[in-house]
Amino acid sequence: MAVDMTQEDLAEHCGLFRTYMSRIETGKANPTLTMICALADALGVRVTELFPEAPPPPPGRASNRKLGNPPSRGRVR
Repeated sequence: MAVDMTQEDLAEHCGLFRTYMSRIETGKANPTLTMICALADALGVRVTELFPEAPPPPPGRASNRKLGNPPSRGRVR
């Protein structure tokens, strides 16, 4: 995914503040699905290309699947 665009350019194209774009990039903010689609469009990629693989669970936190519980259908933790 080689796109010649600054963080500020991308933020402007998506109607975001550059500081919010920085927070998304560092994992301190979670964009909505609508925003994810806008980001993919601005970058000229498919949404799935923004998520190459699922990240591992945070250390010290058990996955619902490992405990035999069904996956959550409500809030994302």
